[in-house]
Amino acid sequence: MNKGLRRNIFVIFMVFVGITLGGCTIIFQKGRRSDVEKISELSSQLDELMAARNLLADRLKQEIDDKQVRLEMAEKGLVITFVADILFDSGKAKIRQEAMPTLDKVAAVLNENLSEFKIGIEGHTDNEPIKFSGWKSNWELSTARALSVLHYFNADKAVAGQRLSAIGYGEFHPVAANDTKEGMRFNRRVEIVVLPKITKVKEEEKQSPALEEKKSYFK
Repeated sequence: MNKGLRRNIFVIFMVFVGITLGGCTIIFQKGRRSDVEKISELSSQLDELMAARNLLADRLKQEIDDKQVRLEMAEKGLVITFVADILFDSGKAKIRQEAMPTLDKVAAVLNENLSEFKIGIEGHTDNEPIKFSGWKSNWELSTARALSVLHYFNADKAVAGQRLSAIGYGEFHPVAANDTKEGMRFNRRVEIVVLPKITKVKEEEKQSPALEEKKSYFK
C-alpha cells in the first residue's frame, strides 16, 4: 500500500477515535512520550485491521464477486457488510443454513487474527413497512437479525461474549435510495464492525499545566 493511501486511512482511523469517545477530547502534544506511544499503538492497530481486511478479501473472494459481501475501512472501523437476503429469508431473523459457511470464514478471522478487538453487529432494513411477518416494526426485525449473528458467533463459533454487541437501526441508515429494488436490497444488510481499541486520556493528563500548548483534534 502506498504511503499516501496509508496516511489517508490513518487520518480516517484517527477521526473514528474522536467520534467513538463521544465527547472526550484527545490531545496530542509534539514530542511527548505518551502521545508518541499512543500514535504508535494506533498505527499498529491499523496494520492489524488492514492485514485482516486483506485476508478476508482473499477468503471471501467469491462472495465479494457475487456482491453478497462488501469490505471497507470506514470511520467506525473495519466493516464487513452482508446483504441481508444472503443471510435471511424475507421477514425472518433465522440464519439460513447455506449462509453459515460464509459467516464461519469471518468468525475464524475474528478469533485467529483479531482476537483483541471488540465486534459490533448492526442490523439494517429497507423502508418497506412490516406487513405480514409479525414484527412490530423494522427496528425489531433489524435488531433480531443482528442478535442472530451475535449468538451464532458466540454460541457456535466461540467468539467471546464480552467482545460482542448488537444494535438494530431499522430503515434509518440507508446506503442507497429505496426507490429501486437494487437499492432496497443493498439497504437490507448486516454490518459486522471490527472496532479499534481506544484508550481514553487520563483526567490528570487533561488537566496538567504542561498541556498549555495543546492542539485538540477531536471534540
